[in-house]
Amino acid sequence: MIKKLSSPLISIICGAIWLVALDPGDARGKEKDWIMLDHCQLVPNKANDGDSFHVRANDTEYLVRLYFVDAPETASVGPERLIEQAEYFGVSVPQVIEIGLDAKKFVDAKLSEPFTVVTRLAGGLGRSKVQRIYGFVRTKEGDLGEQLIANGLARIHGTSAPSPGGSTSADEREKLAQLENEAKRRQVGGWGVTGQPSNGIGPQPQASPDASRSIPVTRTSSSLAGARSPGEVKNCAKDKTQLGKIDINTATEKELTTVPGIGHVMAARIIAARPFRSADDLKRVSGIGEKKYAQVRPYFQ
Repeated sequence: MIKKLSSPLISIICGAIWLVALDPGDARGKEKDWIMLDHCQLVPNKANDGDSFHVRANDTEYLVRLYFVDAPETASVGPERLIEQAEYFGVSVPQVIEIGLDAKKFVDAKLSEPFTVVTRLAGGLGRSKVQRIYGFVRTKEGDLGEQLIANGLARIHGTSAPSPGGSTSADEREKLAQLENEAKRRQVGGWGVTGQPSNGIGPQPQASPDASRSIPVTRTSSSLAGARSPGEVKNCAKDKTQLGKIDINTATEKELTTVPGIGHVMAARIIAARPFRSADDLKRVSGIGEKKYAQVRPYFQ
C-alpha cells in the first residue's frame, strides 16, 4: 500500500522540480529582467522628495525609489535618521533638512521633461497605495542618482543593484564615490555647508540648485554656484564665547551651541550624557575625539 501511494507522490515532486528547473524565472522573472519605462512623467505629490517620487508611465502610476542614493529627509521625521544624515554631511539637523528640500527642488527640475525609469519592478520599502519599485532614472543629462551625488544633494546609501549597462554594484559605488569626492572638493550642495560657527546656528545652506547650472556627471565644471565669500561668512558670525565660562552640567542647548565646533546634534548628545564629573569627561561623548576635544574643552569650566 505504501509503495502504491509513494509512486504518484514521487512523480508529482519530480514534475514540480522539473518545471522549476525548466523556467526558474517564472516566479521571479519580473524582478530579474530589466525593463524600460519610457516617456515617464513626474506626478506631483507631497510625499515626493529627492530619492523617492511618484511617476506615471503608460497610464500606470508608480512610486520610484532610486538605487544607491539617499537624499536627506524634507521634514522632521525620525530623529535617528536625520541625525545620521546630518553627521554624514557634517551639518546640523535643520541644515540637513534644507539640503533635502534643495534635493527635492533639483529633482523636480530635472524631471520636468519626460524621462526613463529602468527597473526590475523590485518592490520598494514603505507604505503606499501605488506600487513602490526600485529603479534607475535616466534624464537627458544622465543618471539622476549620479547627478544628485555630483551636486552634493544625496549620500551613497541604500539598496544597490548591478547596473542595467552591465557594470557591477561595486563599480557603480566606486563611480559614485569619485563623484562625491569631486563634490566635496568643489564644496557644492551639502558639502558647501561647512562647520558650525560660534553662534551655533550654522551657515545657511547654499541657494537652491538651479538645474540648468547643476554639475553634470559626464563632464567637469568649475562652477561654485551658491558658494559664499569669506567676507560674507565673517559678517554672519557673532562674537565667540569666552573661554572657561560654560558649566558642562547646567548649560542649555543654546549655550552649548555657542561653542565653535558644537552644533545642535552634538549639544543634544552632551545633554544626554550628563552628569559629568568635570568637562574632562567630554571625551566619552560620541563624536568627540581628540581633535574635537582639544577644540571645545577650553570653553568649559
